[in-house]
Amino acid sequence: MSQTTADTRTSGTALPSDKRLEIQRVLAALREDGYISDEDVQRAQTAVREQRAGVDIHPLILIANLKFRNLKRGDRELTLEALTLWLAHRCKLRYLRIDPTKIDVPAVSVLISQAYAQRHRILPVAVNAENVIVATSEPTDLRWVRDLSKILRREITIVVSNPLDLSRYTMEFFGVTRSVRGAKDQREENKSTSMPSFEQLVELGRTGEVGADDHHIVHIVDWLLQYAYEQRASDIHLEPRRDVSRVRFRIDGLLHKVFELPTPVMIAAISRVKVLGRMDLGERRRPQDGRIKTRSPGGREVEMRLSTIPTAFGEKCVMRIFDPDTAVKTTEELGFDAAESSQWLELTGRPHGIVLVTGPTGSGKTTTLYSTLKRLATPEVNVSTVEDPIEMIAPELNQMQVHHAIDLDFAAGVRSLLRQDPDIIMIGEIRDLETAQMAVQASLTGHLVLSTLHTNDAPSAITRLLDLGVPHYLIQSTLNGVLAQRLVRTLCPHCKRPAPLDEDGWAALTVGLDVPKPANSFVARGCLECRHTGYLGRVGLYELLLINSDLRGRICSELDQPMFRQACLAQGMQTLHVAGARKVAAGLTTVAEVLEVLPPPESR
Repeated sequence: MSQTTADTRTSGTALPSDKRLEIQRVLAALREDGYISDEDVQRAQTAVREQRAGVDIHPLILIANLKFRNLKRGDRELTLEALTLWLAHRCKLRYLRIDPTKIDVPAVSVLISQAYAQRHRILPVAVNAENVIVATSEPTDLRWVRDLSKILRREITIVVSNPLDLSRYTMEFFGVTRSVRGAKDQREENKSTSMPSFEQLVELGRTGEVGADDHHIVHIVDWLLQYAYEQRASDIHLEPRRDVSRVRFRIDGLLHKVFELPTPVMIAAISRVKVLGRMDLGERRRPQDGRIKTRSPGGREVEMRLSTIPTAFGEKCVMRIFDPDTAVKTTEELGFDAAESSQWLELTGRPHGIVLVTGPTGSGKTTTLYSTLKRLATPEVNVSTVEDPIEMIAPELNQMQVHHAIDLDFAAGVRSLLRQDPDIIMIGEIRDLETAQMAVQASLTGHLVLSTLHTNDAPSAITRLLDLGVPHYLIQSTLNGVLAQRLVRTLCPHCKRPAPLDEDGWAALTVGLDVPKPANSFVARGCLECRHTGYLGRVGLYELLLINSDLRGRICSELDQPMFRQACLAQGMQTLHVAGARKVAAGLTTVAEVLEVLPPPESR
C-alpha cells in the first residue's frame, strides 16, 4: 500500500490536520468511537492539567498510562498497542509493529538524520530503489512527506507505529550506526596491526584494527545482547566474512539474519565478547570456550556459553543463551502428557540406576535434565554434576567442569564425585567406554545417575552402550529407562485457525501406527506476536522407554535392534511419531513441523 497523505476526516470528531495530535481531540474521538467513557475523558483532562509544563508526552502514551478499561473489548485494558491500532484505523493507514530483526538498520539509518527523525517522530523501516516505508506516531502531521520524497527521490509509504517503540528504536538504530561508523573511523586511524585470516586480502594502508575496549564496540556488543534477549534468541552467531560480516539469531530453532557489520568491526566485537568471557584474547588459531553471566533487560540473571573457532575470515563466535526460567519448568510445561509425566517422575525418583536422555544437539536435553535436577535437589539430597562445559550455574547443585588440560575428563570427574558422598550424579554426556563404566559403577554402588547420549530414539541407546563396549549384563543390571526427545515449534496462539488436515502428511507421520485421526488441524497465518512466522515458542516430543524385567532379559551382546524395538512397543512405549501426532491433534503444531524434526519413517 503506497500512500503519501492520510485522510483523517471522519464522521464526527476530526483529528487535527497538518499538525501534531492534540490530546483533547484524541479523547473526543476515542469517546465518540466507544473506547472510553465521559468519566475517563474527565480523568485524562485532569491528568493533562497536572502535567508539568514543558513536558512533551505523546497523547497516546499519556492515555495508556491512565490504564482505562477498553469499552470495546470488555474488561481488557486500553493499552498503547490498542490505541495505536485505533489511530491507524482512524487515519486509514496501515499499522506496523516494528520488528527490529526485519529491518536493515545500516540501510535505513542513512536516509535521514537522527535529529530530523526525532523532530518529526518518524523512522524509516524499509527501503528499495522505488520506495521508502516510514513509520510515524504522528499520522496527522505529514508536512515532511513532500520534502523527504524529493530528497530521497522515492515514493513514501506511511505506516503508523507505537510511539514508545518508535522513540526507542530511533535512539537504538542511529546509536548503533553511529558506533559502527566510529569504529570504522578508528580503524582508519590505527594501522599498526592486521587481522589474522586464512584468506587475508591485503589492502595497503587499510590494515588497522579496532580495540575491543573502544566505547563504540562496547555499545555495539551491549546492544546486540539486549536485542537477543528481547527477541527470545537461544543463540547469537557472529560470523566474519571478507568485507561485510553478519549477525544471526536462532529463534524457535531457526536462524534469522538480523544485522551486518564491517568485518573489522565484527572482529573487534568478537574480541570484546572474548574479554567478557575471560578467554585468551591473543589466541585466534584454536577454538576456545568461555561463559558470561549478565542480566537481561528485565533484570533476570542470564548465563551465556561462548564458543569460538577459527574460520577463513577470522574467528567465528557463537553465544548460547540460557535463561534460568527455562530450567525450572514443570513436566507439563516441558510438553509431557499426564502419563509420561507420571512415569518420568517415578523413574527419576528411584534411589539408584541409570536414566539416559537422548536426542540430537538442540533437542532440549539440557532443559529436561536441569528441570529434573532442580526438582530432585532438596536439602536432604546431594546432587553433583560433571559437565563439559557447565551449561547453567545452579546454586542447588554441586557442579564440576571437565578440564582436559589437567586430565579431568568425565570418567575422572565421576571417580572423584563417588568420594563426595553423592546421592544423584549427572554426567554431561557418555562419550566413551571409560565414562560409561564409571556411570555403571556409580549406579551399582547405590547412586542415581542421569546422563545424555546422541541417538535417534530410545531403544538405540542400548545399542550405543553395547557399541561403546559396556557388557550387556551390566546394562541389564543398571539401566532403568531412556527418554528420547525432540523440540517442535508451536503454533502461535494469537493467529492460529482451524484448517483441513494434511492427509498425505498425516499418513506419512502415522504409517503403521494406531493413532486416531483428528477431524481437522490448525494453521497459523502469522501475526505481529510471532513475527508473521506462524510459530511462537517450542514444545517437547518424548519417547519414554521403561526397562522392565522382560526387556532386561532381551538385552544381549548381539542385540537385534528391530526386534528389540518391537518388544519395547509391545511393552507400551509410545514413539516420537505418536507424540508428534498427538501434538498435531491437540492443535499445538502442524504435521509438516513434526515431520521436519523426527527421524525418517524407515528408521523406526
